[in-house]
Amino acid sequence: MEDTIFAEATARGRAGVAIIRVSGPRARVAAAALAGTLPEPHRAALRTFRSGDDLIDHGLLILFPEGASFTGEEVVEFHVHGSLAITRALLEALGRIEGLRPAAPGEFTRRALLNGRLDLAQVEGLSDLIAAETEAQRKQAIRVFSGELGGKVGMWRKDLVEIAAHVEALIDFSDEDVPATLPEALIARLDGVRESLEAALRGSAAAERIREGFEVAIIGAPNVGKSSLLNHLAGREAAIVSDVPGTTRDVIEVRLELAGLPVTLLDTAGLHEPGDEIERIGIERARARAEAADLRLILLEHDGELPEGVMPDPDDLIVITKTDLTEQPPVHGIGISSRTGAGIDRLLSAIGERLSAKAAGASLVTTQRQRHAVSEALRSIEAAQQFVSRVDEHPEILAEHLRGAITALEMLIGKVDVEHLLDDIFSRFCIGK
Repeated sequence: MEDTIFAEATARGRAGVAIIRVSGPRARVAAAALAGTLPEPHRAALRTFRSGDDLIDHGLLILFPEGASFTGEEVVEFHVHGSLAITRALLEALGRIEGLRPAAPGEFTRRALLNGRLDLAQVEGLSDLIAAETEAQRKQAIRVFSGELGGKVGMWRKDLVEIAAHVEALIDFSDEDVPATLPEALIARLDGVRESLEAALRGSAAAERIREGFEVAIIGAPNVGKSSLLNHLAGREAAIVSDVPGTTRDVIEVRLELAGLPVTLLDTAGLHEPGDEIERIGIERARARAEAADLRLILLEHDGELPEGVMPDPDDLIVITKTDLTEQPPVHGIGISSRTGAGIDRLLSAIGERLSAKAAGASLVTTQRQRHAVSEALRSIEAAQQFVSRVDEHPEILAEHLRGAITALEMLIGKVDVEHLLDDIFSRFCIGK
């Protein structure tokens, strides 16, 4: 019998309400031991919670029956006042009940996966949803957690299973009246799956950036205003501002949200001829991080020139700093003053537009594991397509590549089950005769 587990479902600390969740075959027993009578399923009822003669608290009790809970098991939730003393007393009381033990990290979600309440992609989406800091992260995570990726995988898998079923029939029933070719409709469906997987893979880089955050590098010569801009955008003194060249030796990172997207601003060392070894290392790091960044802000003074070795890309933004020191408007680029705030809104808008354009093509493949599974499925399909025109010669090789693609997709959502392939073969070709 599966253990019954319990844990605090809300964050530890003082709060208005704390929720303690119990999941497993003895959940009802635990609820009855502490609350006496149980409410109807899915209905919250006010109860008094006691451990022996000790009154723990008055709160709400909710019962979720097996098959209709987050974990798929019978679940009970205690909603109590959120003090450390109350939650500790309730957890200790649950620990004294036979057959109950504290849950391991992520064990409720693990049971939801094992009981078919969530697939593996949904589990990853839930993790991202809990960690979401920006609106874009929330929207992306909720789509994955809601099963949208699993739905796509289901459609891809269905097409591949039907194609594989036809090929398996050619192998196992060659003496039957089964055409020794793959119908054009099935070939078209195989092409469609490949194209969909390619699109998902192309959009995975943008999806991962939404998940992990975009990097925007601020580069330019010493004393051009890089650290001042960083501090203005961060709303705090994140970097030292000084007239002494070379103050910034290492890359300084500030995390913030722009246009609903997670962004890490990088304040880099001034690009110039280094005066010592430490400064040289700082400049090398600045160039490397800037090259790897999603967007670069190239800062210049009004009459300044591009730093040596810096060639602007189409996505780069030229920013003219210290506009409060001159009455002449910049001929090119976006003019700003970190001291007065002039032009900052326009700069933020331009950054948001560029990053939003990069994020627009994001797919639902958000993690390296998912990307690997899609890549494996795509490789298997491309290999299978090499044998489509020769299915009468090598149907077993085609079938093997199709099975590889199906397995990769099933790994993506954490469900590897070849029985579905056999079921489809039997139902479509009357094999039970």
